Amino acid sequence: MVNEWYKALLRPALTPPDWVFGPVWTILYLMIALAIYLYLRGGKDRVRYLVLLLLAAHLLANGIWTTIFFRFKSPGWALVDILFLDISLVVLVFAFWKRRKLASILLIPYLGWVLFATYLNAGFYLLNRAQQ
Repeated sequence: MVNEWYKALLRPALTPPDWVFGPVWTILYLMIALAIYLYLRGGKDRVRYLVLLLLAAHLLANGIWTTIFFRFKSPGWALVDILFLDISLVVLVFAFWKRRKLASILLIPYLGWVLFATYLNAGFYLLNRAQQ
């Protein structure tokens, strides 16, 4: 979904080449799926229901980030979205830890990548806000 608008943006330092994103997300999504599977095998209670609601909101926000950033060409609103991803993912890592430690550990690379993506998103916003 890389478009001409994106190619014309000023890039923050450490922006990886476009080809990196596909393989990284593929691996991360596999780890996320395994983490969710392990978490779901950990039993049922009211907390689990709340964690699954947060997880659904998190995954929805993850899914719409690309649309906000690329289609709507809005790094500012995408930054708001990704900050929600950061906060909700930290909560999810702790919630998964309480039930299944391995599930939580599997989310750590995803957290690292989302934090890196937050840096990139903020950089794109700050470097290009005059064009907005």
